[in-house]
Amino acid sequence: MYKVRTYNAISSKGLDRLSRDCFEVSSDINAPNALLLRSYKLSDAEIGDSVSAIARAGAGVNNIPIEHCTERGIVVFNTPGANANAVKELVAAGMLLASRDIVGGMRFINELDPSLSSEDMGPLLEANKKQFAGSELQGKTLGVLGLGAIGSLIARLGLDLGMEVVGYDPAISVEAAWRLPSSVKKMDNMQSLFARSDYVSLHIPVLDSTRGLINADTLSHFKKDACLLNFARDQIVNTDAVVAALDKGQLRTYVTDFPHPALRNRSDTILMPHIGASTAEAEENCAVMAADQIKAFLDHGNIKNSVNFPAIELERITESRLTVTNRNAPGTLSHILNVLGDANLNVADLLNKSRGDIAYNLIDLNSEPSLDVLDKIRALEGVINVRHLGKPCSI
Repeated sequence: MYKVRTYNAISSKGLDRLSRDCFEVSSDINAPNALLLRSYKLSDAEIGDSVSAIARAGAGVNNIPIEHCTERGIVVFNTPGANANAVKELVAAGMLLASRDIVGGMRFINELDPSLSSEDMGPLLEANKKQFAGSELQGKTLGVLGLGAIGSLIARLGLDLGMEVVGYDPAISVEAAWRLPSSVKKMDNMQSLFARSDYVSLHIPVLDSTRGLINADTLSHFKKDACLLNFARDQIVNTDAVVAALDKGQLRTYVTDFPHPALRNRSDTILMPHIGASTAEAEENCAVMAADQIKAFLDHGNIKNSVNFPAIELERITESRLTVTNRNAPGTLSHILNVLGDANLNVADLLNKSRGDIAYNLIDLNSEPSLDVLDKIRALEGVINVRHLGKPCSI
């Protein structure tokens, strides 16, 4: 029986993926094997010695101490793409709100004299509607910075709206490239994308290289009167630089899901309260993906969508499996195999993957290792942790 401690309210559709025959799931569990959370800010001290995995039901993992987890050999999962459609639809709303003064028109109607008759309202609206005129998205150019799970959907959205779509992603994966329509024009650099786009939508993660990426220098390359949309992360954009660009007319509108006091009550900003993934469907999708990842890891040692460990999956062919995490150094795997060989344990199958300074091994054995063998592997130089998995509890 594995123990999973939850933080935040996790969708029941996700929790139901963890069979109660195999998993004990609660927000009040001692010595959990895994943690499942959403936005809860997790501290080092809250991650006990029993924890081997943490899953975040969402894409961002800024609330999890990644370096600390990696040092301890704790796998951290996220759920990229699970909320992609929710974000895509909100970006669509943002572009429409930025192209037409829909909010201003609605406010105008709601602020009319309540005693105004229906006969008088029609002529009044006709006389004032010009102030809410806008432009169509069709024929405009949409620039998408970051072409992953969400960015590729935004690119398709732009095409469906009749826009010309250009994109840039220096780290695009093969999988993402396959998802991208061939009619999306790939740009050579950010500057050329900014200079060409009427609308720029950001879909990149927060890294040391992307913090403050949208700043006074990069904004100087934007097409005059462009609209910037940020539904990625607030740390990517320098707010002071955006305010300056709006003040001098370099930007026409800034649409963001990350409001800042300096942006409030401006006619050239559209601010939303971080609701990009706030749909029932997105929360369910994230919870299901996170639960499935925990289940696959705890029961089989397989890893998918980890932010600090390599992706690895090996079909079980025996009832006895070892997972070994070690420093990515030459010779460590051979030392592990020597220990197994000295104990007359036959390796039926093996898979080794590495990511940065971490290496991870799945080793299927024809018989169960003794506690002494496990302790000898743990004592090897560079080995971080060892788990022995017996007969799988779940499919």
